[in-house]
Amino acid sequence: MSFSVGFDFLMKHLFLHGFSALLHLLLLLFLLVLRIVNRVKEASGGEGSKEMLRPRKVLCYIVWDQNGWSGDKLVTFSDYVVKTLAWDIYLYKTHNVSFPKQYIVSNVFCVIAGLFLCIMGFLGRYEDEDTFLEEPLLNGDSGISNYDVELTRKKGSDIVTPYSNAGIFSILTFSWMGPLIAAGNKKTLDLEDVPQLDSSDSVVGAFPKFRNRLEGSTGVSTLKLVKALFLSAWKEVVLTALFASIYAVATYVGPYLIDTFVQYLNGQREFKSEGYLLVTAFFVGKLVECLSQRRWYFKLQQIGLRLRAVLVAMIYNKALALSCHSKQRQTSGEIINVMTVDAERVGGFIWYVHQPWLIVLQVALALLILYKNLGLAAIAAFVLTLVVMLANIPLKRMLEKFQGKLMELKDKRMKATSEILRNMRILKLQGWEMRFLSKIMGLRNAEEGWLRRFVSTNAVASFIFLVAPSFVSLATFGACILLGVPLESGKILSALATFRVLQEPIYTLPATISMIAQTKVSLDRIASFLQLDELQLDVIEKLQRGSSDKAIEIVNGNFSWDSSSNSTSTTPTLNLEDINLEVPHGLRVAVCGTVGSGKSSLLSCILGEIPKISGTLKLCGSKAYVAQSPWIQSGKIQENILFGKEMDRERYERVLEACTLNKDLQILPFGDQTVIGERGINLSGGQKQRIQIARALYQDADIYLFDDPFSAVDAHTGSHLFKEVILGILSSKTVIYVTHQVEFLPAADLILVMKGGRIIQAGKYNDILNSGTNFMELVGAHEKALSALSKTSSSDSEGDDAAECANGKVQKVENQGCENDKEDDTRPKGQLVQEEEREKGKVGYSVYWKYITTAYGGVLVPLILLAQILFQVFQIGSNYWMAWASPVSADVKPPVGSFTLIIVYSALAIASAFSILARAMLLNTVGYKTATLFFKKMHLCIFRAPMSFFDSTPSGRILNRASTDQSAVDLSIPYQVGAFAFSIIRLLGVIAVMSQVAWQIFIIFVPVIAACIWYQQYYISCARELARLIGVCKAPVIQNFTETLLGATTIRSFDQESRFQETNMKLNDAYSRPKFHVAEGVIDPAIAGLAVTYGLNLNTLQAAVVWIICNMENKIISVERMIQYSNIPNEPALVIETNRPSSSWPSQGQVDILDLKVRYAPHMPLVLRGLTCTFPGGLKTGIVGRTGCGKTTLIQTIFRIVEPAAGQIIIDGINISSIGLHDLRSRLSIIPQDPTMFEGTIRSNLDPLEEYTDEQIWEALDKCQLGDEVRKKKGKLDSTVSENGDNWSMGERQLVCLGRVLLKKSKILVLDEATASVDTATDNLIQTTLKQHFFDCTVLTIAHRITSVLDSDMVLLLSHGLIEEYDSPTRLLENKSSSFAQLVAEYTMRSNSSLEKPIG
Repeated sequence: MSFSVGFDFLMKHLFLHGFSALLHLLLLLFLLVLRIVNRVKEASGGEGSKEMLRPRKVLCYIVWDQNGWSGDKLVTFSDYVVKTLAWDIYLYKTHNVSFPKQYIVSNVFCVIAGLFLCIMGFLGRYEDEDTFLEEPLLNGDSGISNYDVELTRKKGSDIVTPYSNAGIFSILTFSWMGPLIAAGNKKTLDLEDVPQLDSSDSVVGAFPKFRNRLEGSTGVSTLKLVKALFLSAWKEVVLTALFASIYAVATYVGPYLIDTFVQYLNGQREFKSEGYLLVTAFFVGKLVECLSQRRWYFKLQQIGLRLRAVLVAMIYNKALALSCHSKQRQTSGEIINVMTVDAERVGGFIWYVHQPWLIVLQVALALLILYKNLGLAAIAAFVLTLVVMLANIPLKRMLEKFQGKLMELKDKRMKATSEILRNMRILKLQGWEMRFLSKIMGLRNAEEGWLRRFVSTNAVASFIFLVAPSFVSLATFGACILLGVPLESGKILSALATFRVLQEPIYTLPATISMIAQTKVSLDRIASFLQLDELQLDVIEKLQRGSSDKAIEIVNGNFSWDSSSNSTSTTPTLNLEDINLEVPHGLRVAVCGTVGSGKSSLLSCILGEIPKISGTLKLCGSKAYVAQSPWIQSGKIQENILFGKEMDRERYERVLEACTLNKDLQILPFGDQTVIGERGINLSGGQKQRIQIARALYQDADIYLFDDPFSAVDAHTGSHLFKEVILGILSSKTVIYVTHQVEFLPAADLILVMKGGRIIQAGKYNDILNSGTNFMELVGAHEKALSALSKTSSSDSEGDDAAECANGKVQKVENQGCENDKEDDTRPKGQLVQEEEREKGKVGYSVYWKYITTAYGGVLVPLILLAQILFQVFQIGSNYWMAWASPVSADVKPPVGSFTLIIVYSALAIASAFSILARAMLLNTVGYKTATLFFKKMHLCIFRAPMSFFDSTPSGRILNRASTDQSAVDLSIPYQVGAFAFSIIRLLGVIAVMSQVAWQIFIIFVPVIAACIWYQQYYISCARELARLIGVCKAPVIQNFTETLLGATTIRSFDQESRFQETNMKLNDAYSRPKFHVAEGVIDPAIAGLAVTYGLNLNTLQAAVVWIICNMENKIISVERMIQYSNIPNEPALVIETNRPSSSWPSQGQVDILDLKVRYAPHMPLVLRGLTCTFPGGLKTGIVGRTGCGKTTLIQTIFRIVEPAAGQIIIDGINISSIGLHDLRSRLSIIPQDPTMFEGTIRSNLDPLEEYTDEQIWEALDKCQLGDEVRKKKGKLDSTVSENGDNWSMGERQLVCLGRVLLKKSKILVLDEATASVDTATDNLIQTTLKQHFFDCTVLTIAHRITSVLDSDMVLLLSHGLIEEYDSPTRLLENKSSSFAQLVAEYTMRSNSSLEKPIG
């Protein structure tokens, strides 16, 4: 039974016909070999005229649209085709009937065309092995019409591309693209109009197979990566190899038959219909060449898209799993470069995958034709061609070396750019942006040095290979004269046509070698990235929920961030030592200690982020993590809180209430649907932290890890959060929280005191209070801070007089504020982050003009065109000379002697060589200079852009232009624009020649050109918008990647890796969709030029011109996008020479604020709604208020990061809006809310402008309590700082920021929650330091710790962008009903209760 079931298919009609076709194909191949061995002699074709109709009849049948055929019929038909062909040839052989070779060529190409159409019908449909001969063929036309109908009913993005159901006619003519192209003509295309990819082309479908192939082998080497990529697409690669072979053979039909054609025109006609047969052969050759090339190109584009997508997915997944040590080796900028440039390049290499062997095939065919025409002289052509090809070896090595250096330096530049964009706010606050711009320019200058070498070497390669055909032909004709081979015009024209076709493989050789070199470098870089260490999977032993009574258990744990942790030869530096910890389910654990004691490292170790050296770590249950530095995704607030979970409205509302987010959502223009900017740019620090906490709460995990989340919120909010979150919603959960606030410690069931990476004390508050000095120091510092409360309330403040002058204004401002509030409600409100702008319609001529005139005002462009014109004239002249000076046949006397013939030809060849050298060098110079100028202008505009630009523009958009678009301008666009001009000149040259020979050709040529232009205009509107969509869709991929790298720890802690991987795949498919539908294979004007088949390849040139125009317009969009960012409105002037403040300004430091109104963007609501007050010079003013009330906005307005919508700020009598930004910002100092360190050294972080001596830097470090810590490090002031300062704790980073202001010594100092990330003892030290060194300065302090503002001379309390209270702390505290008094009372009560709890 099993046998019959397994083999019954053998008797099926379908199999029998398929097997029959295969046997006949083998017979055909056998006869073909026999034919080559025994060449048929020429004879009259009388007998064969009747038989020759058979294959042509077959062709007639085949060209019918086979869309309605079943697979059965198609296989049967293929059987008949092969039978007809095989038995015809067999009959010719066995009956000794011979035919002229022209007829044989014509007949063979008729059959090849038929076979090609059969292959298209068969393979074009069954692209997927799973559906091979299992489904009937679908009707292609009906598929298209259905799509057309569906497009009117629903968006294109709701349906799969019609290509997946297209029939043979649709595949051949690309008519499946018709509806999309038609839609592009009617409207501006959006992503929603572009259909989805077929599952086989989607990364979702292709990636699992690729990953399995790659991960099946141990380790990832470049060879294994190449193997996995090849196996992912080997069927399509083989299919495209078949198309490429057919194309290569078809290109030589014309050159092969030209000699016969010339003899025919000379009257030597071998049989009656020879002319018609020759024309038919030309026509069929061109038809096959055209169709095979289109399919070849399209399939390659399809493969390239898929391979790029799977590589990006692989890189993304790897980045999500990288260990901390690997991240230090490969920074986010470098990883982004690997994804954006290297993966793209590997996908682009697929265009060149067949070139190495195809070039050999084309050269072999050319030499065969030359041998037929010129005999042994072809050896000279072979030798010289071989020499030219051997010249590739040194060129390849040089190009590979230059490309490697170029990419290495580009990595450094992109890494620095990424870091600068992330921290642009601090750069502008400090007035450092131009210094960091010069750093980027320095990196680019080094990159440009290698770019210059690369493009110069490319220019030399182009020169060698463009002049090669001329010198090959010169050597060949010279050899003919030496060997006595007669040079007849027919043979010469055939040879010249062959050299012209041979020019293509020789011309593509340098590009192929260059691409191989570039791709090799990219593959090495991708493979080395995939080899990086991932997080240890065995760090945590995960237990099933309920299987243990302990939530967390660490036994003899030793952990180290050190890179040598995996090495047995060295002892790693332990960051956590001898950790023993047992946490039962439902226990509340507090972790405290001084700055740098290892608190955050302890949480990281529980998350499995730190490599384990020894010991065991067990975890029972799911976990959620709240980082010290908030990580917020761009997107809606609701999406950030749900974080992939389904909406449970009741739970959601409870979480919002617990995190006090309801009031904030009421203020925000779109509530929880408000789109958050990159890194939460349009939220305050407190709002970001509370959204983070809400995200963790909504996950309903078993174990919660909080890394000091209450430091970023004000005292009232912090108290509420602790009560509602830690003691409320999470009362039954296991919670470990790090905190610097002593008042939150007594509520813990277990307190861990850390020092130097060890747990030095553990127990309940009562137990450890008196058992050691370390905990007493923390509590003592807290009590000392609280003692300031009594002093403040019992003594008069120095600022009382100042309060008198400011107090009267408050009531008036409040009234104004109410009016403004009503006004503001009527204004339109909009999201901060808008969709990326893209140009619409045709690429303006101004873009092309801007590009070609940027370098040297466009002076060199006419010289480049002149050089190309001269090259074309000399090329045509040399061909014309050879045709004119050679006799038509051996019995005709030549007009000139052989010596004269070669000398003139040599002179013309040398002249054309110099012309092409001049062209190559000039084009190289112009392209390089243009790329340099574009880079400088765009980066200057970006760095001088206002902060609002960075707030509303995700960095991915900027990085996309600095990386992908800049690469296109560097290496691609000069040659695209040049190719357009050169192809036009070549086309005009060919037309000029043809007008002299056969003017009648214009009867066909003019309508064909008109058809080509119409086709180009019809197609380009769709292609242009698709190309723009490609640019727009790439930014979200980069953006998502950048965010993932920053939030990898949070993503992993929530076990959300798979969801983020899926998001990345969807974004990748969205990027691939427009790219698939703008595929180069779709541009198919060559069909329109098929009528023109003269041997000078006019139709190919026409096709090339239209193709180049379309391709150039798609590529020039990179220039358009760079110009877009080169015209960003600048901030006001950095320095206004006519109005510069004196060197001593500000001498008093008095700040007057008059009716100040501020909004972040014209479409956004007012944040500050009419403030009027005075900050007296030399006094300390504390600014307090609920999170989101406008404290940070006020500070930003003083620094002119945000320009006032109305009102003024006057410092010491000077309106700050009237002076230059650098004059203002360089005279003010700030310690920002988010402590920022840049990659480099301690010295470069403290003094990036290099203005201070080492002694001054050490003094500043000692003052900010970091001196001893830095002296311990090996490099001292040159100790390395990794990206984002990740190798320094948050508290240490804050102290570095303090060191910066101590060096600067400005009269006005702003502290924006400067001590939020340090413990109370360090906070007291900072406050003491500030009192000592800024006692005579104006200090504006935003603080959430009430103790930080209690000793201020004045307190400003803001509420919803209005001044609620402004007076001395004493007076505000005397009024028990004041908001400030209530805030202090609440803080005191909470703190006292926490201190009294152990006693009670």
